[in-house]
Amino acid sequence: MTKQQANWSPYDNNGGTCVAIAGADYCVIAADTRMSTGYNILTRDYSKIIQLADKSVMASSGFQADVRALQKVLAARHLIYQHQHNKQMSCPAMAQLLSNTLYYKRFFPYYAFNVLGGLDNEGKGCVFTYDAVGSYERVGYSSQGSGATLITPFLDNQLKSPSPLLLPAKDAVTPLSESEAIDLVKTCFASATERDIYTGDKLEMVILNASGIRREYMELRKD
Repeated sequence: MTKQQANWSPYDNNGGTCVAIAGADYCVIAADTRMSTGYNILTRDYSKIIQLADKSVMASSGFQADVRALQKVLAARHLIYQHQHNKQMSCPAMAQLLSNTLYYKRFFPYYAFNVLGGLDNEGKGCVFTYDAVGSYERVGYSSQGSGATLITPFLDNQLKSPSPLLLPAKDAVTPLSESEAIDLVKTCFASATERDIYTGDKLEMVILNASGIRREYMELRKD
């Protein structure tokens, strides 16, 4: 008889979906609030979105213990930056810091899939999308997490940006107005919740623009 042993893993996947859309003068970052493991719901009201700086907001899915550890490291590094430079970090600078932080742990990665959204130095919306080991790209929109395979094709259909290989380079921001982008995000999550068991309960949206930051919520399916 073959010897059997329990396989222990340091990782878990707590599910959930994140979406970010950048516009000409705004950015919308959204995530659901369900946290699961396997077929169990651990909580229906867990925020996956954190504000890292005045104009930088991160949404993360994956293993939420690693996400929390990553958030603490970024908060500490940002505090050091503020003491040294006497200002808040810009969103592109925060994007590079997040990449470096993830890459530093590439041999035992943070099992976290992040989208970083905010406003750049010119006041334009920006979205950066990541893999678990820090490879990142500035895009006009992105989705991560368990519902990303359902939402990304829909966003591609609605917002497909021109190829980055075209010259002269086209702007990555989406042509939608802020209210249209918010409606599109709501549609994305209402659709994904129907098919993905790890997405649901409530949608949390953070909207950044020149006048500041605000949050909006929408109820999703509870089953």
